[in-house]
Amino acid sequence: MSHQGQSVIYRACNLCEAICGLEITVKNNRVTAIKGDRDDPFSKGHICPKATALQDLQEDPDRLKYPHKKINGVWVKIGWNEAFDMAADKLWHIQQKYDHDAVGVYLGNPNVHNYGSLTHGSSFLRLLKTKNRFSATSVDQLPHQFVSNLMYGHQFLIPVPDIDHTDHMIIMGANPVVSNGSIMTAPNVKRRLQAITDRGGKIIVIDPRHTETAKIASEHHFIKPGRDVVFLLAFLNHLFQENLVEPAHLTKKLEGFDKIYDLIKDFSHERIEELTGIPLNAIHKMAEEFAAQKKAVFYGRMGVSVNPYGALCQWLIQLINLATGNLDKVGGTLIPLPAVDLVGMGLVGRGGYNRWQSRVSKKPEVCGELGSSLMAEEIMTGGEGQIKAMILSAGNPVLSTPNGTQLGRAFEKLDFMLAIDFYINESTRYADLILPPTAPLEHDHYDVTFFGLSVSNVTRFNEKAIQADDGTLDDWQIYHELMVRYLERMGAPKIPKKRSPERLIAITLANGPYGRRRGHAEALSLKKLKDNPHGIFLGDLHPLLTNRLKTKNGKINCAPDLLVADLERVKSDLFNGSPEGRLLLIGRRDIRTNNSWSHNSRRLVKGKNRCTLLVNPQDMKKHDFKTGEMIGIKSRTGSLTIQIEETTDIMPGVVSIPHGWGHDREGVMLNIARAHGGVSVNDLTDETKTDQLIGTAAVNGIEVELFMLT
Repeated sequence: MSHQGQSVIYRACNLCEAICGLEITVKNNRVTAIKGDRDDPFSKGHICPKATALQDLQEDPDRLKYPHKKINGVWVKIGWNEAFDMAADKLWHIQQKYDHDAVGVYLGNPNVHNYGSLTHGSSFLRLLKTKNRFSATSVDQLPHQFVSNLMYGHQFLIPVPDIDHTDHMIIMGANPVVSNGSIMTAPNVKRRLQAITDRGGKIIVIDPRHTETAKIASEHHFIKPGRDVVFLLAFLNHLFQENLVEPAHLTKKLEGFDKIYDLIKDFSHERIEELTGIPLNAIHKMAEEFAAQKKAVFYGRMGVSVNPYGALCQWLIQLINLATGNLDKVGGTLIPLPAVDLVGMGLVGRGGYNRWQSRVSKKPEVCGELGSSLMAEEIMTGGEGQIKAMILSAGNPVLSTPNGTQLGRAFEKLDFMLAIDFYINESTRYADLILPPTAPLEHDHYDVTFFGLSVSNVTRFNEKAIQADDGTLDDWQIYHELMVRYLERMGAPKIPKKRSPERLIAITLANGPYGRRRGHAEALSLKKLKDNPHGIFLGDLHPLLTNRLKTKNGKINCAPDLLVADLERVKSDLFNGSPEGRLLLIGRRDIRTNNSWSHNSRRLVKGKNRCTLLVNPQDMKKHDFKTGEMIGIKSRTGSLTIQIEETTDIMPGVVSIPHGWGHDREGVMLNIARAHGGVSVNDLTDETKTDQLIGTAAVNGIEVELFMLT
C-alpha cells in the first residue's frame, strides 16, 4: 500500500464491539474521508458517528507518540531504550524489595480492541507473577464469563442472541441502539431490531429509563434498579408453575435442571411488584408470551451485570432461554464459531474461581482477576503484599471504576506507575513513565475477541491505513521489549523470538475451523483475508453448543453450587429487607461517546451539554427544581454539581448521569475534553457496593440525595 498520493483502504472500526466496515480515503498519508464500507458483508455500509472520529484521534495534537517520564512534576520526552530500562528496573527492584504482588496491573477496555495487546501483553504480564490483576471486566461483562464457565465449562462460551432470526426479544438492562450491541456483535443493530417488528415480531424493553432502544420497541416496562433478579425469578418461576418448560434437544445434556423449580418456587411472592415496580400479572403475561413463541430470546447486558446480583441475573437469563427451548436454537441464542477459535483451540483459559483471594478484604479471584473496586484498598492498606507499583494499560480507572476520587488519592501514594497509553488522562497523570503505542489506523488489526460474540460468522483482516511516524512503536512491540528487558534482569538463559501478531494470526487462521490446514472449503489463510479486504461471510450461526461444551461430564451444569447458594442473599437482602426511600442513581451512554476515551474528539463533543442529571417530573416537583439549573447530588463517597434535566423518560425515584465524563482535572492534557469536562458519575459510585459472589462493581442503584446550591 502506497502512503503517498491518494488511496482507499478498507478496514473495520475498532472503537466498539460492532466492528463496522470502513472506507478510508488517504492522501499523502493523511486521512481525508471516512465512510461506511458498502461491500462489507456484515455491516453493509453502516457506521455510527464514532467511526469518523478516528480521524480526530489520528490527528490529535494531544496524542503522545514517544515515551515521556515525569521529572519534578514535568513531563519530559525520552528515548525508547531509556524508557524500557527505566520500566524494567523500577518494576524489578520493587518486586525484589517486596514481592511479586507489590506490582498491580489494570487493563482497560481498549486492550480487547487491539490485537497486539492481546497477543503480546500477556507474555510480559505473566513474568510479573502478580495476583493483583484488575481490569474493566469487573465493571462490565464478568457475570457473563463467570456463568458461562460454570454452566458450559468455559468463560468464553457465551451464547449470543440470534437477532436476525428471532420473532420475540426481551431486552433487559441494555440499550443496543446506543451501545451498538454488546456481547452481541451486530453492526446496524437498530435496523436488525426494527426488522423483528417488521416481520411481525415483538420487542420488550425492561429498564429504569425509557431508552433509545425502548423508543423503537413494542413495549417498555420501568423496573427499579438492582431488582432485575426479582423479576427474573418471578418470570422463571411462572414458566415452571404453568408447565411452560421444554428444553427441547438439550434435555439429555442437562445436569441439575430437575432441581431448579424447588430452588426458586419460594420466590413467588406478594412483594414482587413492590420490589420491581412491575405488576406480577404483567410479568406472568411476558413469561407466557415468551414461552408461546417458536423463536424467542431473552437478552440482558450492563444493567443486569453491574448490580449486586449480576451473576445470578445472567444465570437466570440462561435458564429462561434454556427452559423455553431457546438455548442453542435458531432464533434464540447460539454459540458463534469464529475463524480464530480461542475456545476450541485452547488458546485462552477456561476461567477459575477463588484460586486466590485479595489481601485486605479476602475477596475471591474470578477468571484470573480481582475486582477493580479493590484497587484502592490494596494500595492504601499497609503490610505484606501491599501494592507499591501499578501498570495501567489503555485504562482510565479514575473515571471508570467506583469511587474514582479515592483511587486517585491511592495512585498518588505509589512508588512507581507505568502507563501504556497515548494520552495523559485522569489516571495516567499519576504515572512516572508513559509508553505510547501507535494510533489505531497506524497498525494492522484482527478482531480476536468480538468475532467470537458475533451474530453471524464473519472474518476480516485490517491492514493499517496510515504509516506511523519514524521511531514510534506498536503496542505489541512495546510489550515484547518490556518482556525482553525483564527477562534480562531475571537472568533468563533464552529470550523468545520476536513474532508479530500478524504471524500469530496467520498460524491460527490456517489451523482454525475454516482453515486450509483443516481442509475446510473456505481454506482460510491470512493471504486470503488480505485479498478480501471487505471481509468474508462464513455463514449464519447454527446450533453447536453440545459439541462445544467444555464441562468435565459434557453436560450443561444448570444448578452450579455457587449460584444456588447465592440465592439466599436475595432472600435476606431483598425479600426480607425493608423498603427503600432514597433516590437511586443509574448511568447511561450516548451514541457519540465510548466510555471515557472519546471526548477529545471535536466531532464527538459538538452540540449541547450531554452530561446532565435526568430526573422525573415527580422528583423535580418534590425538590422544587427547574430544568437547566445547576444542583447538587451526593452519595456516601462524594458530591457533584450538575445541570438538571427534567424528563418522563426516567422512572420516579431514579436519576441518571452518563459515565465517562469528569475531565476538568489538574494535570489532564486533553484540551478538547477539558473544555467539555462534565462530571464523573464514579465520584458518586461506591467501591463497597459489589456483587458479593464475584466482585463486579454495583454501579447501578447507588443511593443519592439531591440538594439546592446555596
